[in-house]
Amino acid sequence: MEDSYVMKVSSNGRVSVPAQVRARWKADRVLVVDLGDRLVMRPLPPDPVDALRGKYAGRGPSSEELRREARAEDTDRERCR
Repeated sequence: MEDSYVMKVSSNGRVSVPAQVRARWKADRVLVVDLGDRLVMRPLPPDPVDALRGKYAGRGPSSEELRREARAEDTDRERCR
């Protein structure tokens, strides 16, 4: 379900987020992202760093694998000289 709201921007740039939206998202802070043709408001968790812990675990190569690849590329470059 998608709800739309028209909100007035005050002269000092403030916007009031409707109470039911704040309650639904349990948000007391939001991130505003300028995408060029639109703005997106995203709720921020109380601790944004803690919210990311484990989010990308197991995705992609490990940092050790990336370091190993970078060293191999450096070694190849040195050999070509």
